[in-house]
Amino acid sequence: MQIINKKNPWPKGWGQKTSIMGVINLTPDSFSDGGQLNSSKKVLDQVNHFLSNGVDVVDLGAQSTRPGAVEVGPRIEIKRLIPYLKLIKNEYPDVLISIDTFNSEVAYEALLNGADWINDVTGGRRDKNILNVVSKFDCPFVITHSRGNSQNMNELSNYEDVLNDVKDSLDNLIKNALEKNISENNIIVDPGIGFSKDIVHNLEILKNLDVFKKWNLPILIGASRKRFIGEILNEKNPIERDIGTLAVSCLCSQFNIDIVRVHNVKLNYQILKVADRIYRE
Repeated sequence: MQIINKKNPWPKGWGQKTSIMGVINLTPDSFSDGGQLNSSKKVLDQVNHFLSNGVDVVDLGAQSTRPGAVEVGPRIEIKRLIPYLKLIKNEYPDVLISIDTFNSEVAYEALLNGADWINDVTGGRRDKNILNVVSKFDCPFVITHSRGNSQNMNELSNYEDVLNDVKDSLDNLIKNALEKNISENNIIVDPGIGFSKDIVHNLEILKNLDVFKKWNLPILIGASRKRFIGEILNEKNPIERDIGTLAVSCLCSQFNIDIVRVHNVKLNYQILKVADRIYRE
């Protein structure tokens, strides 16, 4: 029997503005803020801060996907994730929560405990059973382009034509999802900024975001504080890369991108309020 989340899993104004996904890392080793949210109070304070400053979806991750990160496995990921997921849902029952995972066991436990979206940086490539889980719960599913894993992704950034190669890969991932009876209405496409891509590849994708509208599916861009922004700004500290992130968010507004995944929700909300008035009204 199919399990269906009763709550509307889409944020208010979906498709009419640039929605915001706010990142909460429950890991000790994430590239930007690993280890900072290490208590119930800190996590709830961050969710409250996000909700007070215009977040649309909160993205919880308990496995770092930064280059070089060690995979801890689903058991530890679940142990890190589920208590905080329950805590947030108890305190803020109406908040939309996305789970950043590529493990089907984690996705299942999270959706069973109130999560609304699954955000898989491998698009179902690493653990194909995650497609069955998403289909069973009939929830939104972010399909991201990437190659390899955290240990080897930087070695796999060789493309004949990055735009066509990424599109072809996403074509296959979308086809796989549809074959597992994931509703087309639940699929969100992410070209995977920073995943197995260097600065040239990332900029080529950002300059040509329209090419990823070929499927007529919502698009997510997750460029927040990533290394290519640091390279452009000559800024090694990820937390100091928000200004570059804001430039990408403005670009996304101009391209009518559906959602951006960011760390600094307040700044992005403010700049998108202005950018959307310019580009989307």
